[in-house]
Formats: sequence, structure tokens, C-alpha cells
Amino acid sequence: MSHDRRTFTRGLALAGVTTALAHRRAAGAGERIGVGIIGCGNKGEALWKNFLAHPDVEPVAVADVYQPFRERGVAMSGGRARAYSDFRKLIDDRDVQAVVVATPDHWHALMTVMACRAGKDVYVEKPLSLVVSEGRAMVDEARRQKRVVQVGSQQRSGAHYAKALGLIKEGGIGDVHQISVGFTRNVLPGFKPRDFPVNASNLDWEMWLGPAPKVAFDPFRCLYNFRWFWDYSGGQMTNFGAHHLDIARWALGATAPTAVSGFGGRFAMKDGGETPDVQEVVYQFPGCVVTWTAREINKGARPFDIEFHGTRGTLGITRGGFQVMPEGAPAGGPPVEEKGSEMDRAHIANFLACVKSRARPNADIEEGHRSATMCHLGNIATRLGRSLRWDPAREVVVGDPEANRWLTKPYRKPWSLHQHA
Repeated sequence: MSHDRRTFTRGLALAGVTTALAHRRAAGAGERIGVGIIGCGNKGEALWKNFLAHPDVEPVAVADVYQPFRERGVAMSGGRARAYSDFRKLIDDRDVQAVVVATPDHWHALMTVMACRAGKDVYVEKPLSLVVSEGRAMVDEARRQKRVVQVGSQQRSGAHYAKALGLIKEGGIGDVHQISVGFTRNVLPGFKPRDFPVNASNLDWEMWLGPAPKVAFDPFRCLYNFRWFWDYSGGQMTNFGAHHLDIARWALGATAPTAVSGFGGRFAMKDGGETPDVQEVVYQFPGCVVTWTAREINKGARPFDIEFHGTRGTLGITRGGFQVMPEGAPAGGPPVEEKGSEMDRAHIANFLACVKSRARPNADIEEGHRSATMCHLGNIATRLGRSLRWDPAREVVVGDPEANRWLTKPYRKPWSLHQHA
């Protein structure tokens, strides 16, 4: 199978799904936008709350395979939203103009593509995709259908992130040739199933799995813990890495790394999860090295999520703010500090404004794809235990057929993203 992005996305089709287009009228400046959300647990609940708080939003529909979450989403709307157990009915609802996808990662591609084809704009949680080829298919479909797609990388709408990157661009810490990114904590002895009082009548496990391989119901795989299984996600790399590596790449103004090396594994936690509890990844960009450090077994003394190491100082940043620590002549002087900014509602407001204006949002789908690709390459290098050379134009690993097989993933029938000649 060729992994050239143009070959993969040519004639993208979805098995067993109608592709009749809904109305494409953009909301006017003074009109409310009909919004439907798919997935109302955990992150979805928080997203729905913030969407409902916006005066431009008219809640239309809630879809969830778990009845209590579905009912909670409807209740949050004051009973105005319709309830669907099958997300396809939400996408087919003509009153829905914008779809919020807040499901586990393995559903992001199918739902986003289907919504775009139905004439809906989309707010899709990060990471954009489960594998690289999905992301390219999503971008191509969004562009083909002229849809606004915002990825839930809300740090791109944080004023203090923009200010920090502006300071770096203006040479405030000198030339930056290394960026350290990471997420560390101690959650030993490991994760346990979240409170999930499920029975056969209130959860559609078959639909929860969707395109993922068939397995017996396992409460440990649900809610937050889906992140620790390769069939649904990519561990902390695609969780917080998707946020923080996105900022590093944004600061560099780069499309992609040229080479990636990764090491790690699930060494200490014996809870049944698969993704690394220790991971170290190194990315080579022109003139800059970016490192990713993840630990679930030791918090350590790391004060910042991201550190930009410049020739005249270091800028460390978190969602709570940033600090500039000058060093060396002619820098000197005391540290410079900036408090954090609100991001979640600002990111949603940006999306809704773009639904009306048809402008590209702060975390446009192409940017989401590039950052997700960076994460996926880090995981592939870690799992294979070797360095990869990346061709961003063709979106292939150079001279490594085995690594290229990891850029896509088969779907369980009847769900499918097909190639057609």
C-alpha cells in the first residue's frame, strides 16, 4: 500500500454511510449557530459547558453511546438539545451547523470527514488523528468541502502564549537552538478503571469500539484511560504532547522535523495499559533540536511545560504564565514574568467567529495535522527503537517500509476509509 498522501486520500469513501450534503448556508453575523456535540463525557462535558456559555450557540443535539452522558448533555442544554445514540443521526440533523467531536481519538477522522461531507463545520478535539494518513485525509476533505475545522489545541488562543512567541521572534532571548517539552507526574502504581456503572442496556460497546479491533467490554478502556491503548490513542505523547509540541513547532514556524529518534516503554506500571510510562523523543529541525520528556512514574522538579533555550536567556511557559530568565552578557537583569490567560472559551469564540466569517481558525486543521504527525512519528520511533528521516512533502519515512506501515491503520468493518483509483 502506498502511503503517499495524494494516493491515500484520492476518492475518500465511507462504507455504509450516506454522503448526502446538508445545507451549507453560513450563519450570518447576528444569527445563532446550531451546534451538536458527539461525546459528552470527561472533556466533552467541559467543552459543552463552554459552548453553551457562548451567546452565539444554539444547542441542537447531543450524541453519546453511553446513556447517562447523553442525558447529562441534554440536561446541560436545558432540555433544548435532541438526544441521539448514533452520531450519524446528529450529523444528518439539518439544524446542526457545527459539530463538536469529543470522542476517543480513534473516532476523530471518521466523524470529522463525515461532518465535512454533510456540510458542517467541525471543532475536533486534539490530537487530530490516530495515524498520519487519517490526518491528511481529514485536511483534504475539509478543504474540498470548504469547511472550517478547529482543532482543540486551545493554547493557540492563549494570549500569553502568543505574547511569549512574539517575544522570542523579536529576539528577546537571543537565538533559540533548543526547546525542551515535557509532561511529568507520579501516578504509581498505575491507573484503575474510572467509576463507570455500566450495563448492557446503557452502553453501546460495539459503537464505542467503532473502527477499532473487537474486544470484550473492559471498563478500564473507557473514559480517560482510553489514552493508554494504541488502538484508541497514543499515550501522553498525543495527550499533552499534542499541546506542547504544537507550541514548539509554532514558535519555530516549521512544517515538520527532518528526523526523529525515540526511546521508552511501560516499565513500572503493570495496570494493563500499553503506552510508555517513560518516554524520551528527540526531533531535529533546521537549526534547532526539540526534546519531549514524559514520565508517569516520577514528577521531578520540572517547573515548566516548555522551555525555549536562547543564547541570551531561557523562556519557560505553562498555562499559568511564562517567565524569562536572562543569562550572559549583555542580558542581565531580573526575570520577566507574565501571568496566564484564559484559553478554552477564547478558542471556542475564535471557532464560532470563523464559522461566520469563513476565515481560518487559530488551530486550523492543517496545523493540527502537522502537530499530530509530529506526535505520531515520536511514538513510531519509540516503538521501533530507531531514528526516522521524515519527508514532509510526501509524508513518508525515507527508506523505511516498516515504519511507513505504521502511518495508517486498518478499520474494522463496516467502518472504512478507502482508496479508489
